[in-house]
Amino acid sequence: MLMARSTIESCITSLPETVDSEEVMYRLYLLEKIEAGEKDLRDGRVVLHDEAVERLARRWQS
Repeated sequence: MLMARSTIESCITSLPETVDSEEVMYRLYLLEKIEAGEKDLRDGRVVLHDEAVERLARRWQS
């Protein structure tokens, strides 16, 4: 997924002066997942909580 440069820059500027490279990668990963979730929400690709519980209950009963 593509991410805006401004998003990456704001992520990096919010980091402490010294930071582990794994922490940087983890924060960028989180931002990517959050943006993907927000896009799914905008596109209507959501499952209501009650529906998710029902699906899981059916799967566990099988």
